[in-house]
Amino acid sequence: MNETDSLTIIPVSGFRQMTTFIQLPRHLYAGLPGYVPPLDLTQRDLLTPRKNSFFRNGRAQYFLAMRGGRAVGRISAQIDPVSMEHYGEPIGFFGAFDAIDDLEVVSALLDAAGTWLRQRGMKTMRGPQTLDSNGEFGLMLEGHHALPMVAMPWHPKWLPGMMDACGCTKVRDLVAYQMHTGPDAEDAHLVPASLRLGEGRLGNVTTRGLRMDRIKEDGEILRALYNDAWRNNWGSIPLAREDIESMIVEMKPLLKPEHFVLIEQAGKPVCVALVVPNVFDISADLNGAPSPLGWLKLGKRLLRHEFHSARVILLGVSSVLDGTALGAIMPALAITELMKRGRSLPYRTIELGWVLETNTSMRRLIERITPEPCKRYRVYDRPLEE
Repeated sequence: MNETDSLTIIPVSGFRQMTTFIQLPRHLYAGLPGYVPPLDLTQRDLLTPRKNSFFRNGRAQYFLAMRGGRAVGRISAQIDPVSMEHYGEPIGFFGAFDAIDDLEVVSALLDAAGTWLRQRGMKTMRGPQTLDSNGEFGLMLEGHHALPMVAMPWHPKWLPGMMDACGCTKVRDLVAYQMHTGPDAEDAHLVPASLRLGEGRLGNVTTRGLRMDRIKEDGEILRALYNDAWRNNWGSIPLAREDIESMIVEMKPLLKPEHFVLIEQAGKPVCVALVVPNVFDISADLNGAPSPLGWLKLGKRLLRHEFHSARVILLGVSSVLDGTALGAIMPALAITELMKRGRSLPYRTIELGWVLETNTSMRRLIERITPEPCKRYRVYDRPLEE
């Protein structure tokens, strides 16, 4: 190997290197079956401190692997005080993890992220997550040819096989399921007819959709319910008010009243589910960086709501129903409502993900509709030793 071909890892600095960092996956993975590049604009919003509420408390450093003057991999290292408080341990994180099929590159990237975290007092490195577990989470193991989905990561098949060699061990697996909806889909009989909302009797339990004229108020209801419902779930971190406000600003052009299911008991919120349209449906053919004509196409498709799939990104049940029969059927009620609403929207597929592999009750419920996961992701730990 020539000296000019030697591998170096550099910290990202400046707009040009940041652009290389953002665009790198679509150059590395171009032509790989199943890969669809996300929009550069959305990735820049995700990774730029002034755009992402993660940086209100957290900090990150991005790295590029360079060989022969060409970028061949990337990784982020980040510290999130909110996550550390949640886990109660000095755990740092890595994410935005992409590389060519080369163990030297993968190992050097993980070493760079680990060194940066260890120098700041972290004892363990966990990931990949970009930038926290409310974003893109896990390394794809299965489902490379499945329908690409908003905020769900894609990785090439060679990366998982290199993680063990680099001292990374499995912490958890996460799975995703895809349900078929629309006028031709079969009815989902998840709960008895006597308990279906709007059909039978279920005491003082009611449901409603998103109030577009009071979207901030509904966003706060969603945040409070989510934080309560997911407070003890592995991998989840609480949403701050700023997080939900940023989410509303980003998603408002995409949302309709039917995307939000709020179930109330005696007028008090007890279960919530939120669906977001799959941006890949309208951007997949634009290769991440639309031309001026491409942006016009994207705007036209957005205005016409030309989506055919969506993802359930939040589903939670209030702790006041823990251990009750009503609490046990709430997820089924919410999913049934989503399936019913799918008939009035253009979606043919709704993805539920991610779901912890150990969440057997939720998996049994979903597998009554669709028996097998469409995707599997893995979260790894690596000790940060001197």
